[in-house]
Amino acid sequence: MSGSIPFYQKHHQHYDRGYRSLEAKSKMSHYQTSSRYTAGSSTSATTRSRGLRASSHSGLEESRLSPITKRTTPSYLAVDKENQIIGYVVPIFRGSQEFATGLSDTEEARVRDTSAYMARRNLFTSGVEMERSEISRKETMRESAERISLNKRIHEHGEHFKRMNEDSLMHTPEFVIKPRSHTVWEKQSVRLHCTVSGWPDPRVTWYKNNVTIDPFANPSKYKLESRYNVHSLEINRCDFDDTAQYHVSASNSQGEETAFASIVVKRFKGEVNESLPAPRHGPISEYGITFQTHIVDKFGVSFGREGETMSLGCTVIIYPSLNRYQPEVQWYRDDVLLSPSKWNHMHWSGDRATLTLTHLNKEDEGLYTLRIITKSGYETYSAYIFVRDTDAEVEGAPGAPLDVRCLDANKDYIIVSWKQPAIDGGDSILGYFVDRCEVGTTHWTQCNDTPIKFARFPVTGLVEGRSYVFRVRAVNKTGMSRPSRVSEPVAAMDPADRARMRGTSAPWTGQIIVTEEEPAEGVVPGRPLELQVTEATKNYVVLSWKPPGEKGLEGVMYYVEKCVSGTDSWQRVNTELPVKSPRFALFDLAEGKSYSFRVRCCNSAGVGEPSDQTEATTVGDKLDIPSSPGKVVPTRNTDTSVVVSWEASSDAKELVGYYIEGSIVGSNVWEPCNNKPVKGSRFICHGLMTGEHYVFRVRAVNAAGLSQFSPESEPVEVKAAIASPTPPYGITILECVRDSMVLSWKQPTFIGGADITGYFVDYREVIDGVPGKWHEANIKSVSERAYRVSDLRENKKYQFQVRAANMAGVGIPSLPSNTFLCEEWTIAVPGPPHDLQIRDVRNDSLVMLWKPPVYQGRDPVNGFYIDIKEADAPEEAWRGVNTKAAEKAFLKIKDLKEGETYVFRVRAQNKAGVGKSSDVTEPVLALTKPGTKEIVVDVDDDGVISLNFECCDMTNDSKFVWSKNYEEITETSRLTEETKGNKSKVVFSSLEEEDIGIYSCLVTHTDGASASYTLSEEELKRLLEVSHDHKFPIIPLKSDLAVELLEKGKVRFWLQAAQMSANGKVDYVFNDNLVSQGEKYKMNFDKNTGIIEMVMESLTPADEGTFTFQLKDGKATNQSSLVLIGDVFKQLQKESEFQRKEWFRKQGPHFIEYLGYEVTPECCVVLKCKVGNMKKETTAMWYKDGHQIKADENLGFTEGILKLEIAQISRKDAGVYEVILKDDRGQDTSTLNLTDQGFKDLMNEVFSFIANSSTPLKITSTDEGIRLYTFVSYYNELLQVTWHYKDSAIAFSDRIKSGVVGDQIWLQITEPTEKDMGKYAIEFNDGKGGLRRTVDLTGQAFDDAFAEFQRLKAAAIAERNRARVAGGLPDVVTIQEGKALNLTCNISGNPVPEVTWLKNDREITSDEHCILKFESGKFASFTITAVNTSDSGKYSILVKNKYGTESGDFTVSVFIPDEAGGKKK
Repeated sequence: MSGSIPFYQKHHQHYDRGYRSLEAKSKMSHYQTSSRYTAGSSTSATTRSRGLRASSHSGLEESRLSPITKRTTPSYLAVDKENQIIGYVVPIFRGSQEFATGLSDTEEARVRDTSAYMARRNLFTSGVEMERSEISRKETMRESAERISLNKRIHEHGEHFKRMNEDSLMHTPEFVIKPRSHTVWEKQSVRLHCTVSGWPDPRVTWYKNNVTIDPFANPSKYKLESRYNVHSLEINRCDFDDTAQYHVSASNSQGEETAFASIVVKRFKGEVNESLPAPRHGPISEYGITFQTHIVDKFGVSFGREGETMSLGCTVIIYPSLNRYQPEVQWYRDDVLLSPSKWNHMHWSGDRATLTLTHLNKEDEGLYTLRIITKSGYETYSAYIFVRDTDAEVEGAPGAPLDVRCLDANKDYIIVSWKQPAIDGGDSILGYFVDRCEVGTTHWTQCNDTPIKFARFPVTGLVEGRSYVFRVRAVNKTGMSRPSRVSEPVAAMDPADRARMRGTSAPWTGQIIVTEEEPAEGVVPGRPLELQVTEATKNYVVLSWKPPGEKGLEGVMYYVEKCVSGTDSWQRVNTELPVKSPRFALFDLAEGKSYSFRVRCCNSAGVGEPSDQTEATTVGDKLDIPSSPGKVVPTRNTDTSVVVSWEASSDAKELVGYYIEGSIVGSNVWEPCNNKPVKGSRFICHGLMTGEHYVFRVRAVNAAGLSQFSPESEPVEVKAAIASPTPPYGITILECVRDSMVLSWKQPTFIGGADITGYFVDYREVIDGVPGKWHEANIKSVSERAYRVSDLRENKKYQFQVRAANMAGVGIPSLPSNTFLCEEWTIAVPGPPHDLQIRDVRNDSLVMLWKPPVYQGRDPVNGFYIDIKEADAPEEAWRGVNTKAAEKAFLKIKDLKEGETYVFRVRAQNKAGVGKSSDVTEPVLALTKPGTKEIVVDVDDDGVISLNFECCDMTNDSKFVWSKNYEEITETSRLTEETKGNKSKVVFSSLEEEDIGIYSCLVTHTDGASASYTLSEEELKRLLEVSHDHKFPIIPLKSDLAVELLEKGKVRFWLQAAQMSANGKVDYVFNDNLVSQGEKYKMNFDKNTGIIEMVMESLTPADEGTFTFQLKDGKATNQSSLVLIGDVFKQLQKESEFQRKEWFRKQGPHFIEYLGYEVTPECCVVLKCKVGNMKKETTAMWYKDGHQIKADENLGFTEGILKLEIAQISRKDAGVYEVILKDDRGQDTSTLNLTDQGFKDLMNEVFSFIANSSTPLKITSTDEGIRLYTFVSYYNELLQVTWHYKDSAIAFSDRIKSGVVGDQIWLQITEPTEKDMGKYAIEFNDGKGGLRRTVDLTGQAFDDAFAEFQRLKAAAIAERNRARVAGGLPDVVTIQEGKALNLTCNISGNPVPEVTWLKNDREITSDEHCILKFESGKFASFTITAVNTSDSGKYSILVKNKYGTESGDFTVSVFIPDEAGGKKK
């Protein structure tokens, strides 16, 4: 069955015409359900007209046994010619009277619900594949016979179903097989099955935790199937999130049934895939958890400028906090849901929602709302965002237009609309220019040559099929505005084509293609209906109409015709091509003329009759500028905002909105309050200056333009509005006697912007649960939050309510309290404390105040206990703050956790015990609010002590309330309060011990702004000392009197005062006598820096004594003295004389740095000195031991360095070196003693350089033993080196020697043994600490060195004792025939080598002709008694012993003498 598909998918997207009628459908249905075609049969009937094959997949037997039919899915796949899926085909069934004739209503319904329904079910079942095949003549004949048989069967079945009562077939859904629960491993797939019966066919829906499962939203996760009443849900690759309760619901017109199953996903222990989501810990959110959502850290009313980036964010606290649970976060602007785009970026970090407006434009202005949606509901927060115009490119140019949209788009025009800006730059806007840009390019083209005033414009000259974006610019006399934000892209194409292209994308491909029945061919369409002019301006007219009433017509298009009023000449507008959509815009109409219009339908069959013509329409702007708004009424709102309301413009058409402007009274400067038109007649203007008086005006705007301004409003002061307070709450009983009760309550959460002046209490009696009438308990308001209600009846029950009052009036009453019984308390312990207050909230502390209980118990209250717990902690979490009872009715609570929220309560105690706890406070967040100030102690110049407090969050109604020990200060004899602006202080008249205590300041009408200061005994003493210093001030000194020497030996006495005024004076005293300015003393006082100085040319013995500087500045005084007597004075006088001489010395050539030396890394010694005040004539003479060694002349510098280099220094270089500088101005001498200790110090520094240049000790082997060595960069014969073995100096012997070869320093160990193993070191002596290099000659290092020594030793022995030919043999011997040849060579070797003689590489032996001898083991001789020509050849001697072999070669050439002088042979 799966190998074929329905014919309608293979041919085209419409139904085959052979099956258009209900009767034919019914026949086809019966044909497919006949007994011949059981489930699994592939036999198919093929229609002759189409040549297509349709296969069934349901059997007749099945349909006979059960009246329950199969419902097909509502959408079907559409394929192209190659059977590729291209989208959906959704058939739309329409009844046709032509094929329903002869059937009654009930019969027609029965046919529709039985045979026709079954036919449709089987015809449009998905999953059946089609294939084309050539139909042979034989197959056609067989199919014709089958068709005749089919008609007979269809008739029989039709009669059978007509006799059946459809009511007996219908029943509610029933689960024949219910889904069962599964437990699966992670990453496995699972499938839930169920079988459902019911008539009509039930609609089956699957749910997960009561949420509908949408397979198209996650096609890779879920797969739903429904076949033969068997329904399944398949879940692919299960993870922990799939652990849930699933249920399936089956419903039809008769009822609904539900079946449940659970899936549990498990994970193998230890196998955690990092790519998988982490499992949830704790309960799953969908299982009955109620979420509490709180939005904190909110964004406020904000102001931005076009082009800027703005981020709005709120912190979201969701309780309980579930791992990986993410709420739905939505952002709205003016109640319109925002979607992510290039302008809007949305982010959720897990606890913070952020909206980033990447590039602000005025379109972004509006009321922004954050909505956090959970399973338990949602929470919202809203704030207004204002966007101001950016600075114009030309000063005085208008602001940019906004909200550019495309109202109507066709293939040859697009109507663009926009909104006018609020700012016109000071001159009226002359009009607007519209620009277009083709999508994909960056080239902007201006669409209109002259500015247009109407805020709509038809853009023509477009290329069909291409997409465009638009922008608009405003212009006035001054210049052009910046362009608006570009519009959304829109394609220039016929709306009908656009509608066909616009479809809902299928989950996997293509579009949803909605098809109707096949259009009727050859039928001319009728008249269009309801033709009307929907829009008319001087530039264009827009017509709209409805298609003709006939259905099923072949492709209808339209011609539009126009006629000038008063004539009968109709002219076709779209002569080239008819339009496809029932909407058309006409251009190029003569302004001021009247026209009528009509429309004709056309198709391939011809052109139909015209529609009814429209009424005469005059070309021109139909829309008028709205009238100015009416009366404007401003109302106080907050410290920075005002509510402005106005009367709407009368008879305003197509109103876009209103612009509001505000001006400070008297300034005559108007500023826009909004830059985006607002609808309605009320707006909150933010960003105003507190305390200023403003007037407002409003104007309306529509596409035609801006109206005139409304009349100016009355001035209004920007100040928080005053309202009556909200109801008090938390009514409790503090004491009860026989005829009265004492109530307490909590202050309203909102006091209305003004101080509460009092409270009114009402009571009523409750009899048998039925409350009576309310009675006033007090006629005059009470200021305390506690009141005794008298004249009650004992043992009666009462309820109470409380109202708060302020200057705005009496607020609404609180909710009735609980019912209380009026009976006398007799308990021994105290009642509950009341009126708990929180002050001085900081990150880690706060102060709590309370009032003692009204009911004391049997004994007076003697202390209080404070309890604390986290706000969200259970009741068991209450814990005590103080272990010892607090005596006073306040306590500072410390060691709080920053950012945590706490609640508190108080209990009182007496001798009988601890009483009932008070009501719990409101939750308090332990966090220091931004801008919080502390009380500052100040002592002024007169020694007056004051406490100062500053508040940054004050309102106009705020007041400073000072308290001592948290009781308001009313006694003014010791304290005086002064308040100015947002600062207040209390001044102590005279600070004494009775003033010790805790001073606090509370600012009313703020969010709890307060601070405290503790004046303890220690602080009192400190403040009194500071006060005394201020009353009797001392001029502070940065430095006391000191002395220093200047050039030329002058003596300077000086000190520096920290601060002195221009009126300050100084007296200079020497030995109690005033001294004054003169030749001996030069005084100076720099009042800017506070430096006071006295300079003397020189010191004489008469100047020994005490010098004093006495300072006076107003009433402040100070002095400083310096005693110069005895050795101190003598040393200063000596130094002064030396400095004087030095000054004269430096008038000629002189040494800036005297002769010294330095050692270079190459161990060269450089003698150098720095000289100054040189000139060309100055000479520098170098001397050693009185003998000149060098002369520097014509130095050519004023200041420089003279050098003398000594390379490879030795003992002969010791001596006294001297440099003399001389010219006509004088001479200077510098001497360096390099003898004895001086020379020793120099050499030690050289030795230090040598030691530091040494390489690490290394080990090597020789044929004599083991050698340790190091290299130095330079060796000096005076260098002292010590070798150590095991930390002891080595005593050298014939076996252990040291020496130097070049720059190598070595230690030779001859014939080493294991006793020589150990740690060796070489120590360089540089007169300081020396330098030691070590090496460890043990273990493997020794073994390797010893083995190498053995090898080298053996090689040396072998080399020394091997056989050698020491010499004596020539290379070539030339001899005359007949002569005797005798050659002897020296042989060495131990043992004595063996000697072998060879001729031409063959061994020869001694005989009479060739005598070979080897004598004394040293001499080998070779003798030929008489040579002949046969003796010529190559001869070799080969010596050999156990250590080696060596040979010596020579050549013998014998010649025969002849008459010519001989010829060699």
